[in-house]
Amino acid sequence: MTGAAEPTTLTRHPLGADRVRQLPAGGLADLLLEAGGDVVNLAAGTPEWPVTPPTFVEHGVRALREGVHQYEDPAGNLRLREWIAGTLPGSPDPATELTVTTGASEALAVALLTCVDPGDEVVVLEPFYENFLSAIAVVGGVPRFVPSEGPAWAVDTAALTAAFGPRTRAIVVNSPSNPTGRLMTREELGILAELCAKWDVTVVSDEVYAAYVYDGARHCSVAEVPGLAERGIVLGSLSKSHAVSGWRLGYLRAPEPWTRLLRRMHVATTGGTAAPLQHAAAEGARALPQDWDPGASMSPLRDRAVRMLAEAGFECDAPEGGVYVLAGTRGLTRMPSPQFVRALAEETGVLLAPATPFFAAPESGARYVRAAFNRPETTLVEAHRRLAGRP
Repeated sequence: MTGAAEPTTLTRHPLGADRVRQLPAGGLADLLLEAGGDVVNLAAGTPEWPVTPPTFVEHGVRALREGVHQYEDPAGNLRLREWIAGTLPGSPDPATELTVTTGASEALAVALLTCVDPGDEVVVLEPFYENFLSAIAVVGGVPRFVPSEGPAWAVDTAALTAAFGPRTRAIVVNSPSNPTGRLMTREELGILAELCAKWDVTVVSDEVYAAYVYDGARHCSVAEVPGLAERGIVLGSLSKSHAVSGWRLGYLRAPEPWTRLLRRMHVATTGGTAAPLQHAAAEGARALPQDWDPGASMSPLRDRAVRMLAEAGFECDAPEGGVYVLAGTRGLTRMPSPQFVRALAEETGVLLAPATPFFAAPESGARYVRAAFNRPETTLVEAHRRLAGRP
């Protein structure tokens, strides 16, 4: 008599799915959790400038008191989508081309879940925002890095071309960049359009910092570029532009065929975004004063931050956009940036971010730090005073 077959033994990790172990570990988040005491924190991008518009707060309170407590249209409050559409180039259709998300982080995850299958390659320009790698890991994608060199951080066209191939499904771009503040040029976007058309690749464009562009420069959205507009998914957010990062209000802009798919994934992941906060933003934005211009108010803060860092011995150029300065430390220390920022915080009480999380190989960021300047002028003045007193 034949005995019962022995059960197949599966080798599994004792806890959790493999995708969790693919996520970047620690990095900037761990450093920020350690910060405490009398520290001027220029490491986190959490906005302390501009001031959250009082109109947003007033309409938020009103929405709660008036009973806006239940589900909103999963695509987002229509008045909010209409207002967002009016702020974007090319006047997207708020009914069919915009979706409100739970912050730009959900927008990024939804975009990649919608266009990338496990094993597909995703091109990433380096240095990059750390969460790009997290989102790629969650969807099972394989990152292909395109390095660039400071201080210009221009896209290396040869390296970009070499990164594309038959397994490439998407590319993630970020302009203005976190952490460099660089704007992608129209020429670079044109080259990207040719590559995406050749390999049938979707471009996921993080344009969260589009409100902050300086010195007469102009941000160019992928939605404005022929060859990218029809295959582009744009990520946006009110977190930095209106200083409501805790409200988690982001959005996806995409052509109607893509939007249908994105909304299905959005419903599957979150089901929608907080209704009273959407209402508050929709009505509060319409009540903003005529002179509301966060970009103009941020420009002098950028200048002060660059001057502060240069006078303290860091190597840096003024960023074209965004709210960060990526500064070199070669003239100051031989310590890698994670150790240096801790030593600097202990010595001066000024906390900067190490740049190692922004590079595929941490050693590539070992001689750079990032400083956020979306802070009140008084905060930057105090940081300047502390750094100036360093021997």
